[in-house]
Amino acid sequence: MPRDSRLGRFGVWSGAWSNASRGDGPAGTSEFDDAVAELDALGYGTLWLGGSPAVDYAVPVLEAAPRITVATGILSIWDYEATEVAARRAALERRYPGRFVLGLGVSHEGFTERYARPYSAMREYLDALDSAAEAVPAQARVLAALGPRMLELARDRAAGAHPYLVTVEHTAWAREILGEHALLAPELKVVLDPDLESARATARGYLRLYLKLPNYTNNLLRLGFEEDDFRDGGSDRLVNAVFALGDADAVAGRAADFLAAGADHLAIQVVTDDPFHDLPRDAWRRLAGALPLDG
Repeated sequence: MPRDSRLGRFGVWSGAWSNASRGDGPAGTSEFDDAVAELDALGYGTLWLGGSPAVDYAVPVLEAAPRITVATGILSIWDYEATEVAARRAALERRYPGRFVLGLGVSHEGFTERYARPYSAMREYLDALDSAAEAVPAQARVLAALGPRMLELARDRAAGAHPYLVTVEHTAWAREILGEHALLAPELKVVLDPDLESARATARGYLRLYLKLPNYTNNLLRLGFEEDDFRDGGSDRLVNAVFALGDADAVAGRAADFLAAGADHLAIQVVTDDPFHDLPRDAWRRLAGALPLDG
């Protein structure tokens, strides 16, 4: 996967499809099919399925649109056995060649009793993908990488990295570790609301979930934030750093900062009052008018 890859310059990150596929909503129905077909037509390059999706969650999305790439953002290595993942990915590749990217991550300690030695576990998982009967090529997978060791692993054993909840500064630092050729595709949270006080309130409502997870807070501490920045849903400084807030033009300007820092692709997550289930189609349309999409 070259840096100007099938991911395109911009994608959409959403947990709605994964939650629907688990039974929380109408996965594969006309509402979801119409939404992904519109994302495809608007020119977004990739739909990232959030919330540790199974590989098969990509099937209705791939069926609903002729062009868009689908990526897992991310599949937890604790939830799915590597040999089964490899077989499922191979089946997708035969059916939809070049349109699926396997995003992998170690998730978080509180989410599984199996969590242990995450870096070593990821290496072992990649070894299993390499040795499977239908192996997953390194260029067909990306890693959810925040720290230096996982970023190096993403550089050496995958197409690159898909960092979540990061800043422009982290993007520049990650690019230095990844080098010139590896893919860097960070996620960026967006609140489309010109009232910045209201936008920060929406952002804090979502950010609180992540400030309970040491993988994220440790990375933010490494970037120079302090424990006080994590109180009450996040300080203004923190919210402003990990979100793009305001109207579509303001978001486009923030996105340009990430690209200038070394990102090849941005996975845009529109945050609403219920981002795990909403399909914010009007927001995706407004952003499509402001971002330099590929379509």
